[in-house]
Amino acid sequence: MVLTIIATSALWLATRSPSGPSLAANPTPDRSGGDWGGAVSSPSPTSSPSRSARKSTPRPGDGTDGADGTDRSSPRPRTSSRPETSLRPEASSRPRATTSMRPRAGTPTSPASAEAPAGSGRPQLTSKEAYAVHGRYQRGLSAAQARKDREAMARLEHGLALEMTRAAFTTAKMEGTSLATGVWPNPKIWIPRHVEGVADWFVAVSHEPGVARIVDVMSSAPGGWRLVASAADTRATPARFPAIATDAEGYATGLSENATGLIATPRQIARAHLASLERAEIDPAFDEGPWTSETVLFWQQERARLREADWKLTLSYRLEGPVRALRTGDGGALVWYGARSTELREAEREGATVKLKGSAAVRTRGKAFARSVSATYGRMYVTHVPPAGSNEPARVLGEWSDVLESHGD
Repeated sequence: MVLTIIATSALWLATRSPSGPSLAANPTPDRSGGDWGGAVSSPSPTSSPSRSARKSTPRPGDGTDGADGTDRSSPRPRTSSRPETSLRPEASSRPRATTSMRPRAGTPTSPASAEAPAGSGRPQLTSKEAYAVHGRYQRGLSAAQARKDREAMARLEHGLALEMTRAAFTTAKMEGTSLATGVWPNPKIWIPRHVEGVADWFVAVSHEPGVARIVDVMSSAPGGWRLVASAADTRATPARFPAIATDAEGYATGLSENATGLIATPRQIARAHLASLERAEIDPAFDEGPWTSETVLFWQQERARLREADWKLTLSYRLEGPVRALRTGDGGALVWYGARSTELREAEREGATVKLKGSAAVRTRGKAFARSVSATYGRMYVTHVPPAGSNEPARVLGEWSDVLESHGD
């Protein structure tokens, strides 16, 4: 007899093997609208694993499915939708969830213009130039994904973003899957005023109703413009996106990571959000949603299920890279930040084994582990921070996540 409990996040399956129960777990919450949960088997030697519903955190044009909320392909939808929070029957009895992004191949993305390379000495990036930069990035990304070209990505992305995309290419090659291609249509761009001695950057927001809202951050670098951050909301109705404040000439106002005048500085907000996820404790400073309260609930339930099987879960979320912010029309700010998270599962006694799901399972070639198993992810977020004195909570408006590595013994 197999008792299956679907909770609020990663899809877990527990089966009985000759050496003891085997717990199969997604190493990250599934917020694509698919199953979040787990199955616990009785000690029957005849019980067998059920198949997981697959999901994706796609990139624009992603027509693929993943199983752990981190797979995404093509112009880049990187997110997830609201998770399930109720007890449900066995995952294999439910229809497969899909959050694929299907781009409009060949759709014009912006006015044409020659790219203004980083370090060109221009005092201020123009709107026309920024549209050309982002359009060139999207076309380059689409071509690189079609070939899984790791080297080409070095000319398109930088830092954690580059590491995440290359990791996704590695996973796709190991799994033998292709990555969708295409571009997000009709982006809107906001450019902060040039600040001497600071890299120029801008934000591109694309929203295709019923598909996703994608937010990309491009930054100048010695070798040219690179994507350095991105986040997406793939829910059918994305959360309200605040208006970005602009001056008389249409330029946005960039804020430092220690800017005041908000309920907390951008850096404090980033650290508080990650601390809440790491502790698996709800922080009332943040609104409820898939990247705050629902993730916390998942980790609480995941930890409880592991504890029942005499396994323990240790979480780590570490801020990585700069924190960028733009002033919003309400006096608050939009804040972008990245993190490296690790989920370590360790057996406290012999008996049960754990087998990962999704991209992490691909990296571990589907093996089951008796002592420990870990998965490390790159994660990026965009969050709205209200102005000082506001009674409104901070709202996390999107995420991009990809598995970087997973190991076990």
